[in-house]
Amino acid sequence: MKFFSDNAAPVHPRVWAAMQAADTPDKAYDGDALSRRLDDAFADAFGTPCTALWVATGTAGNCLALAAMAPPHGGVVCHREAHIEIDEGGAPGFFLHGAKLLLAAGEGAKLTPETIRAVIDPIRPEVHQVQPHAISITQASEYGRVYTPAEVAAIGALAQERGLGLHMDGARFANAVAHLGCHPADVTVRAGVAALTFGFVKNGGMGAEALVFFDPALADVVRFRRKRAGHLQSKGRYLAAQVLAMLEGDLWLENARAANAAAQEIAAVCGDRLIHAVEANEVFVVLSPAEQQALHAQGFEFYDWTAPPGAPGAARLVTAWSSPPLEVQALARAIAAL
Repeated sequence: MKFFSDNAAPVHPRVWAAMQAADTPDKAYDGDALSRRLDDAFADAFGTPCTALWVATGTAGNCLALAAMAPPHGGVVCHREAHIEIDEGGAPGFFLHGAKLLLAAGEGAKLTPETIRAVIDPIRPEVHQVQPHAISITQASEYGRVYTPAEVAAIGALAQERGLGLHMDGARFANAVAHLGCHPADVTVRAGVAALTFGFVKNGGMGAEALVFFDPALADVVRFRRKRAGHLQSKGRYLAAQVLAMLEGDLWLENARAANAAAQEIAAVCGDRLIHAVEANEVFVVLSPAEQQALHAQGFEFYDWTAPPGAPGAARLVTAWSSPPLEVQALARAIAAL
């Protein structure tokens, strides 16, 4: 019974069907009919004109977007627990040709205007120091916390005031929007986000994410960077098919709601064990090593996690769109019985 990562979840049947339907000859790279539909599909989803490019991985999406915002001598402000800092193997430095990540603090792995200012205000405007060029926020955060529209807008206002680009790593963007119940534009373009890495792989896709640009100039740059980085796949129609299948009928939201509901069912029995508020599909709980072993022995797979100060141990439990209800119920019962 697997609760270690939504990356391990299966591909949604409608995505497989869309890929099979795309299995006919068409133009190569991104010249096919499906890839050409992406701009309109995302414009419908966000209610505003935008440019969308497929990429195979979230890491590539994040780094390509940031590379269009920050020069090699510049800096990108992100949370010290952000995926681009902790879990992307130095890819930002590689794609951005040495640009520096400027690390900020924030409860729940979320940035605030205050924690961003604490990093950028002391930077002298001279060649001896790395100048900030962009801000990257993660929705939902590495601890499953969600930025509200007002919180994103506050950061967006700061970005505009300081002339910085604002990027959103939306690996679990669907889970965040499902939790908020808002229009997707409310936490992106209307709040000042210039580029969104829209995650689909964790939410029912096979191997496709979308880079959504609300600033077309950024998209023009990334088209060239995507090719140079080796991410312009020759049979791009199969990536476009996945993304379009997820957008059709709001499957992306349907899947996210299912994952979120499963996380809430587990969180409901955790009580004081909860380390972070559960706002998406990740549950962080205090578990002693013996309790972890007891759950593993019952067949539950999850990541042992770094415990907060004073706690004997911790775990991260991640649900997915496909988490079997009986397995979710079994895990909830097992935790309640500890």
